[in-house]
Formats: sequence, structure tokens, C-alpha cells
Amino acid sequence: MARDYKALRDGNKQAQLEEAPRIPGESIKAIAKDVMYICPFSGAVSGTLTITDYKLFFKSLARDPPFILDVNLGAISRLETIGVQNHGENTRGLEIVCKDLRNPRFAYKKEEQSKLQILEMLTRYAFPLSHDLPLFAFLYQEKFPEDGWKVYDPTAEYKRQGLPNESWVISKVNSSYEVCDTYPALLVVPSSISDDDLKKVASFRAKRRFPVLSWIHPESQAAIIRCGQPQVGPSDRRCKEDERYLQTILDANAQSHKLTIFDARQSSVADTNKAKDGGYESESFYPNVELNFLEIPNIHVMRESLRKLKEVVYPAIDEAHWLSAVDATHWLEYIRLLLAGAVRIADRLESGKTSAVVHCSDGWDRTAQLTSLAMLMLDSHYRTLRGFQVLIEKEWLSFGHRFASRVGHGDQNHANSERSPLFVQFIDCVWQMTKQFPSAFEFNELFLITVLDHLYSCLFGTFLYNNELERMLKEVPTKTVSLWSYINSQVEEFTNPFYVAYEHHVLYPLASTRHLELWVNYYVRWNPRMRPQVPVHQSLKELLLLRVELERRVEELRRDASSSSAQPSSATHTTAPMHTTV
Repeated sequence: MARDYKALRDGNKQAQLEEAPRIPGESIKAIAKDVMYICPFSGAVSGTLTITDYKLFFKSLARDPPFILDVNLGAISRLETIGVQNHGENTRGLEIVCKDLRNPRFAYKKEEQSKLQILEMLTRYAFPLSHDLPLFAFLYQEKFPEDGWKVYDPTAEYKRQGLPNESWVISKVNSSYEVCDTYPALLVVPSSISDDDLKKVASFRAKRRFPVLSWIHPESQAAIIRCGQPQVGPSDRRCKEDERYLQTILDANAQSHKLTIFDARQSSVADTNKAKDGGYESESFYPNVELNFLEIPNIHVMRESLRKLKEVVYPAIDEAHWLSAVDATHWLEYIRLLLAGAVRIADRLESGKTSAVVHCSDGWDRTAQLTSLAMLMLDSHYRTLRGFQVLIEKEWLSFGHRFASRVGHGDQNHANSERSPLFVQFIDCVWQMTKQFPSAFEFNELFLITVLDHLYSCLFGTFLYNNELERMLKEVPTKTVSLWSYINSQVEEFTNPFYVAYEHHVLYPLASTRHLELWVNYYVRWNPRMRPQVPVHQSLKELLLLRVELERRVEELRRDASSSSAQPSSATHTTAPMHTTV
């Protein structure tokens, strides 16, 4: 039986009797007593504040059960000194602005040395890279029975897709990351293209991210291809190797005489990029190619949208204007655009039997969102617990989504314009799909929330750094623990009891605003008035246990039926087949 790692997530009963429960490798850096937590929901609470190199832990013993607040330091975006009213003139306040949509506030007497130490330690350990300290993932020493670093084997995943084949090969042209330093070492490319031509195509594409295969349809051989924008510039530069390359991709699919390019950007922005030496494929130079703009705004628009959403959901909710306030953030509109774009890509492969090339500007933000969502719709394997981990490892991590830049792990520069919630949007889109198809996914909502919590936590090495090369140079797989080690050592916590393994079912979610909803259990979970009275996770776990028990009983009945039918009987009788619905 797998060990219970619940202490890691929320502290077990015994651990909560201590001042601050710790995980292996964690050490206490500062403790301050008589600190006031200014709770926006139930008023001020006095207690002890402990800072470790992994978390902030506040505990008030004045209440029974004790009030506890636990914040991963990795989730902190910035620290702000604030004025505090009605707590005495000698009191200073601290607001902790978090990436996970909460802003806890504390008040303390400013002359006490221990309180100054609290601020200093918080600053050092919330932003370790800004203070020449290691990220906590390199200190974490928990051992798990499952090794999450073995979840994704690119060769095995391509083999599952039926690759290599006549038209496509697994190339090692980038094995030393010299052709493209943000791509993985192994890539699937057309079998007829020489390495020299590949390098010429790479020099024509943004960040040298030349077109490579992400997924191939098992029947039609239509493929999802990803890349960066072509660098045509204002003078409409051409690259014969690039034009031939896309024709080769088209030729690899015998069932279609067209190749569809989905440019994720707004067409006006793509024109602006063209003036700056970027651009898009001209249908004049690329015969049999159809270009579509998906009109999805850029990373800065998405960052601003989430900032507005945070103002709506924390700390106070304006009940009278809730729907209009959420609508004004445009968050669900952008979720709709992503889902609608992915549906178009999936349908082009499934119904149109046509290959699709997907890119944005550099091919590591909106491109990752769209390819991974389309693959989730097309391929039921990615809807399993392990298959979804492979999808993240493949389309996001190995293909160089800039997690360090977009999340800002351990970096004090909160105003960096590179920050943007692209991966949060992707997980939100997945959650929307689980709502529309509740039995199609093996994982539950807790799994998605856990993934997002550890996107920020810096507890695991999974989401650290910007690409495969950086993670290899930092020895992440040998020096840190994978998030999937934690997940796969307790799969029952993250399993959907309603899951039915439908193979070869393509999912087309309804991408209209009236079929989408705000993910309250994630974005508004810090507000106690918005929580369900019985945690959903608890109910699902009970249903999962019931399902296991019913399946066991069905199996017993089957065994009994087969053993009785095997015994000789003088009377001949027929039995109707038994159908049991679980």
C-alpha cells in the first residue's frame, strides 16, 4: 500500500500540533509571536508567524480548532509595507501579494527585532534567485515509490503514435541543442528532408523553431505541426527550403491536397510583427496552403485580464455585480477563443483529414495552448492521468514554454513584462472540458488544482526553467523531485470516479460563452463563503471507493457464474447475459 503523503499537502493532525510542520529538507528561518493576521473574512487574528525556506506558516491557538494559514513562498509575487489602521500608532503592516489570487495581510509592532527578521527572511526565501540562493526544489528530500521523471519518454510516445513511418522520422539533428536551443533533443521531421535543409528552414523561422510534428492521426495520417513565425519581414523575404518543407508536410498526408496554417495571433498584430522582421506565410508563395488567424490576444493582454479577475474575486465579492464584473475582465472570452481555436484545429484533422501547422510569434505560448488542447480533444490517451502528464511534459516542457519567464520562479522582479498566466489558461480550458465531458477524463479537479499550485511552489523541479536544455544543464532530473512522483504515488487522490475509458472518441467542447463558467473552486477558493459545505474532493473519494467495491462485487459474481456454469448439471437451462452498470 502506498504511503500517505497527505502531510505534504495540508498537514496531518499530529503535525498541526507543532508550531510549523515541515517536509524533508525544510528548515525554519524566523519565528515571530504576537503577529496579527488581518483576515478579510473573519477579522483580525493574533498568532505566531513562522518563516521557513519553503513556506510562511501562521497559527492562532486562540481558536479551537486553531486557525492556520499556510502559503508557499514560491506563490509570492511581491511584498508591500502598508499602513494599518486601528492597531496602534506603532504598528506596521505587510501585504503579501500572491500569484494564486490571494493577498494575505499581517500587522506587527515595528520596533521588535524578530519582526524585522521576518520581513528580511521572507524577502530572501520568497525570491531566492534574487539573493543567490537555490530554489527550494533543490533542497527538498522527500522519497516517493514512483519516479515521475520516467513518465515521459519521447521515443515511446512517438512509437505509441505509430512513428517513425515512411513519411516521418525521429531526428537527432538537435541532439546537442545546436539547431534550436529551445527545442527538445529528439524531433519528428519529414523523412525526405536533409539536415542541411532543416538548418536553412530553422534560420528562416523565429527563434530557429522550424516546423516539427507534435501528433499524427492514426488513420488519416493528418498531423499537427508546430513552429515559430516565418521571418519574412516588410520586404516579403522568401525561403525556398521553407516552402519546399511545408509542401513535403502536405505530401506526407495522401488524403488531402491542402495544408492549413493556424496563426494564433490577431491579424493586425501579425502585420505589426511583419514590420519588425517577423510575419506569416503568404498564400502566393506557399501553394495549396490556407492561412487562418485565430485572433487570440498576446501575453500582456492575458496578464492584465487575470489582474482584473483577481480584483473581482479577492478579497470581497460584489454580489450585486458579480456577473458583469467577471465579464468585464474578459477572462472567459479568452478561454472561449482558445477552446474555439483548438476545436478548429482538431476538426480540420478529424473531419477534414488535413494537416495543420500551428504557430504564434515564437511558438512557445499560444502555440503550446492550442496544440495541447487539440491533442486532448483528438486523443483519449491524453485524457488519462499519466497521458495528461505526458502531454504537459511534451507540448509544454520539452518544447520550451518559458515557465521561468512566465511565472517568475524565485525572482523579485514582479513587474517583468514577460510574466503571463498562459499555463493557467490552458488548465482552465481543460477544466472547462471536464465540466462538459465529466466521464471522459481519468483525473479529477483536485489534480488540476494541485498542478497549478505546484506551478508556483518551487517544491518540485517539473516546472523550473525555460526549456529542456536549461533543465539538463541545471541537472533538474537528478537533483530535484518530479511533481509526477508525488501524484503517481497516490493516484486514488486524483482519480475521477466517473471515468469511462472511451477509446477513439473525439471531444468537441462547446466554445460559446454561455457554456463556459468561472472556475470558482480555483479562483475563488480563498473566500470561505464560496466553498461547498462538503469538499468536492471528499465526495469524489467516497464515490471512488464505492466504485472499487462495486467492481469487486461484480467480479466475484462473474467468477461465481462461470464456476457454476462449468459444473455438470442434469437440467439444461439458459441464462441471459448479466449487464451491470457501475
